[in-house]
Amino acid sequence: MVGAPGRATRRLSHAQGADRTGLGRLIELTATHSAGDALITVSLAGALLFRLPVGQARGQVALYLLITMVPFAVVAPFVGPVLDRFRSGRRYIMAGTLLARGLLCWGMAGAVHSSDALTLFPSALAVLVLSKAYNVSRAAIMPSVLPADIPLVTANARVALFALISAGAGAGVASGLAALIGPDWVLRATMPLFLAAGVFAVRLPRHVDTPDLELDTPDPEAAAELPPRWRTVFTVGPVVAEAMTANAAIRVQAGFLVFFLLFLVQDRHLNGLDPTVALAVLAAAAGGGGLAGAVVASWTRSRSPHLTVLVTLALATVTTIGAAFVFTLWTAVVVALVGAFAQGLGKLALDAIVQREIGEEVRSSTFGVVETLLQIAWVFGGLLGLVMSLFTTGPAALAVISAGLVACLGWLVALRRRRLEAAPI
Repeated sequence: MVGAPGRATRRLSHAQGADRTGLGRLIELTATHSAGDALITVSLAGALLFRLPVGQARGQVALYLLITMVPFAVVAPFVGPVLDRFRSGRRYIMAGTLLARGLLCWGMAGAVHSSDALTLFPSALAVLVLSKAYNVSRAAIMPSVLPADIPLVTANARVALFALISAGAGAGVASGLAALIGPDWVLRATMPLFLAAGVFAVRLPRHVDTPDLELDTPDPEAAAELPPRWRTVFTVGPVVAEAMTANAAIRVQAGFLVFFLLFLVQDRHLNGLDPTVALAVLAAAAGGGGLAGAVVASWTRSRSPHLTVLVTLALATVTTIGAAFVFTLWTAVVVALVGAFAQGLGKLALDAIVQREIGEEVRSSTFGVVETLLQIAWVFGGLLGLVMSLFTTGPAALAVISAGLVACLGWLVALRRRRLEAAPI
């Protein structure tokens, strides 16, 4: 019974030559990584949020966001340049991020059990940075494991599909275990999962490691004339910059929805269902939207990834405007569904743009900047949603987010039009 689903899953993950290039192994590794992250997220949510009164939970969530994200904004931009500097050991860097997170899970379990915030928040920051380092490395090596007959967007979508399914399963298991044995024991149980994944990462094909920068430029004088790495990262070009901006706007909306709707439901301002059931429906809508985004990404191989990014932003904008006029629990479900769809599809298109437009020597650095920007945008939206949930029950807050999305979409469309008009025929 267990072997048949496992064999079917392996056939899907290793299809179209993915078994020969190493894409299949990377898919399985990323699925394990996502399941572990889901276990951690559910455990921390149970410790920081659902055990506390609503007012106190707001303070804990705000503190968590600020304490973890302010240092993250400083540390994360350096992750990409470090990974670019050690491109010949990417397998071991990925393994290191997984092994370290396993050890941190054990430490966080003790902090959750004893309510030790001084240990919990720095450990959560370290887990977040290591998770982003893994994502940066994984995105950077995608072209090296890409089969000849699979486009980049499709390959990214395949990885995302398995990661989302694995994360959903992990979240479900974590929720059940947290209710039975507590979030601290869920964190302890997560440790061996990450340790096993770290060992598996070392077994990725050797060709995912590429020569270091120094080997690419054997002439010391030529190497000295290269621009500093941090400067090269910010000269990404208009296509990448516009795609990053659109995705950042979508992340602001996503972070806003998570915390605004969460506290609106807990404050019983969204009637129609029991708060627990309403939260489950909203979570299912978000998960389904993300899964749909990954599925649709596999069908966009003949379309422009940049156009796909603009379309996702337009979808998020239109649904948010509609919910601002007619705000109920069910329109909130639709916004959560479409927002998660836009976030998933837009990020996959952005990854493909970076993988196509940015050279190998600074690809990890660029992905580091992308991950940092998107994470900060999500946290900004989350803090905005948390604050607005104190003062408004729905339409006004969504109107503010809608205005920001409309302004961003209009600006990006105007930029694209001017760029296409200036391009040589």
